[in-house]
Order: sequence, then structure tokens, then C-alpha cells
Amino acid sequence: MSDDTIRLVTIGRILRRRRRLLAVLVVVGALVGYGTSMLFPPRYTTSTSVLLAGQWEERELLTQAEIAASSAVVDRAAGTLDWSGVSDSELRDQVSATAADGNIIKISGTAETPGRAQRLSDEVAQQFVTFASRIAGDTTEEPETATGPEALRKKVAETNRRITDLANAADPGQTVESVQARTELEKLRTALQEAMQKLEEADPASNKAGMVVMGPAARPTGEAPPTRLQLTVGGALLFLLVAVIGHLAAARMSRRLRTEAEIAAALGSPLLGTVDVPGERSAQRPRGPGPWARVRWLLGADTRWDIPTPQVSGDEAARQIRYRRLCARLRTQLPAPRRLLVVVPEGDEIARRAAGQLVAEAKNDPLLQVVDVSVSQPMVPDRDTESGALVVLSAGSWTAVELGGIAEACADGRHEVVGVVVAGTVRDGSTRSAGHRADDATPALAVRGHATGGSV
Repeated sequence: MSDDTIRLVTIGRILRRRRRLLAVLVVVGALVGYGTSMLFPPRYTTSTSVLLAGQWEERELLTQAEIAASSAVVDRAAGTLDWSGVSDSELRDQVSATAADGNIIKISGTAETPGRAQRLSDEVAQQFVTFASRIAGDTTEEPETATGPEALRKKVAETNRRITDLANAADPGQTVESVQARTELEKLRTALQEAMQKLEEADPASNKAGMVVMGPAARPTGEAPPTRLQLTVGGALLFLLVAVIGHLAAARMSRRLRTEAEIAAALGSPLLGTVDVPGERSAQRPRGPGPWARVRWLLGADTRWDIPTPQVSGDEAARQIRYRRLCARLRTQLPAPRRLLVVVPEGDEIARRAAGQLVAEAKNDPLLQVVDVSVSQPMVPDRDTESGALVVLSAGSWTAVELGGIAEACADGRHEVVGVVVAGTVRDGSTRSAGHRADDATPALAVRGHATGGSV
């Protein structure tokens, strides 16, 4: 798995073989999302559109949107609304403005109730129009106190009249001083007119009409996202995604050996062959002591998911041929008396069944004695009349360190590991004959349980 590309078949295998665990995690995620939604009150959002007539560039519209959501506008709206328990800073967080197509500024307000959201959006829009008009000089102040562009135009006109009066009052003669005075006055008049023309071209109020609020905000009919349903569904999906990613990460960091060459190298012995075991749901009960093992069994977490789906095999006779060839290979390699200690890692059900089938096919030649060895504290019986040890195990179940411990335990018991047999599961593609019974696979010699002799 660490060297394989993550494919959809891998994701499907996780969903299929861990469906009970994933279902529980999805329910837990949904409950967490629902509980999170209870901590936050429902929110409602609505918008008011303000039309900016005239020609506006994109950067100018963005500037107007920033002004609409600025504290200068929102604070004025907060003073008008005067909501108790809501500060100006909180209200600023509940207002946003964006520039839309068609010279439109969309102002959105969010509040705890639909009515408040509607009032907030409308009030901010009104304050924005008033504030923008004041900046542009579009005010209704009295003429004597006006300071906008209109008052400036009046002062320019008054200055032009004053220049005309001064020119007429100058010496009408053709002296050098009088001609210079009238020339300077005309230059001053021309410069003043050019400055006024540039000011009018730069004044946004001179070429852009006023802003218009395009009706009141619509009353919101639903909660603003994230809603309670969205948080619940999001929590369920998040837990599912984390669970799948966790399975993939655990598989990529796994140090379990998967190839026959790696297994043989870890045990320091040659590979004698591979055998097949028909796949079936073994041990419909929790493995190991304690309540945690039962929980793992109920959740389906006690079965391997990262093992590929077993391939369809031939009939049982074809599978038995491999066992017979393996027994024949052992007869030619072992000296008399041909006795072997068959070492099976504890908990490896596939290897346990393969060892039983191998004992049945051997028919006491060679004489095989099966022993389960704990991988955490490996220990095998001391050598008696055995010619060595044969290790039977399944691929993808054990690490190099665990297999090295088994090899050391065999060496401490003065057993030479003569070979390794790797067992794999297959799907039985044939129908068993009525005369073939499970009793046929009974070992020819009684099988030991945990090893009681030898040294660690």
C-alpha cells in the first residue's frame, strides 16, 4: 500500500469493509455538527441595492462599496437604530457591501431576526446615500453658508465681474503701464476660467447624477448559511472524510511485509511456496479478551481492509496440488526422521488454516507439529527430534521486526528455519462435493496451542 497509487478501488474497499465503523462515525459527526449549531443563534441576511447613475469606473465602484461598509456610515446607522445590546463594532461585522454589475452597490445586513436584518440593510443604504451626497457637495445648506461647488461658481463669477470693473477703471490711455495692467487682468481672468473648467471636469457631482436606493430590502425567509442542516451534514461528511484519510494514512505508514521476497528475507530462510485458503468469514465473535475486542468486532474494525479482494480459484483439487507439491519438496530436503515444527504467528487465522491443511496433506510424512507463537513475546519449544522449523504465515500481516523475533525464537530453541510458506485467501469458485467434508482437513497429529518450552 505504501508504494501503490491511491485508486477508487481502494476507497471503495474502505467503504465496503469498514461500513459499520464509518456509519458510526458519520452519526457522531452529524451529532457534533448539530450540537455546534445549537451554540450559535440563527442569522438572517437581506440586501438593499443602491444605483449610481452616470459613468463609473470599476475602481470607483469598489471605493463606493468600501465607503458603504465603513464605520462612518455604519456608525450613523447604529445611532439611528439604537439597538440595545449591540455595539457599533458588532454592527460593523454584520454589514457588508459589494459592487455589482450595472453601477449597483449591494448592501447586505445580517441580524438575529428577519425584521432587524431588513431594517439594518435599509438604514445603512440611506446613510450611505446621505454620506456620499455630502462628500460630493450635493447638500441643501443655505446659500450664505454653502461651501460646495455651487458656492465656488458664484465666487468665480463675482471675481470675473471684479476683474472687468478693474479693467474698465484702468487708465484708458495707451501708456505702457495701462496696457500692462489690462493685459495682466485678462491673463488672470483666463487662468481663473481654465481652473474652473478643470474643477468642473474633476468634480464627480458635475457629471454623475445622485444615488438612488432601489426600494426597501426584501424580508428574509430563511436562515443565512451555515444553517443547522448544513452544519449537521457538514459534520457527518467531515468525520467520514477524516476516517477515510486516516485509513489511507495508516496504510501508507504501515511496515507490514506484503511480498514473498520481503517475508523470506526477514526470516532469513528460503521461500518454499505459496498456498491458497478459501476465504470465509472466520470467527464471528470478538477476538481477544476484554470489552474493547468486542467493540472492535461490532464495528468491524477487527478485519483487514487493505488486503485486495481474493481472486476466484479453481476447485479444491487444484488447491490441494500445491499442498502436495510442498510436502514432496519437504520430503526431498529433510533428512530422516522427517519431523518439522510448523510455526504459525498467533492470531493469523489464514496461516492457521493453511497449516492444518498442510498437516492433513502430509499424512505423517513428514510429521508436522503445529505451534502458535506470540509475535509480541515469541517463544518456541526446545528442539527434540525435529529436523527444523517451517514458518507458515499470511502476507501483509506482520512487520520485519515481528518476523525477526520469530526467527530469533526459533534459533534460541535450536530450530533451524528450513523454509517459509506464504498463505493467501481465494474465493472458492466451485461447489464442494457431498463426499468432501471439513473433517478431511483434520491434522494428522494433534496441534499444540501456545508454546510452553524453550527460551525467548
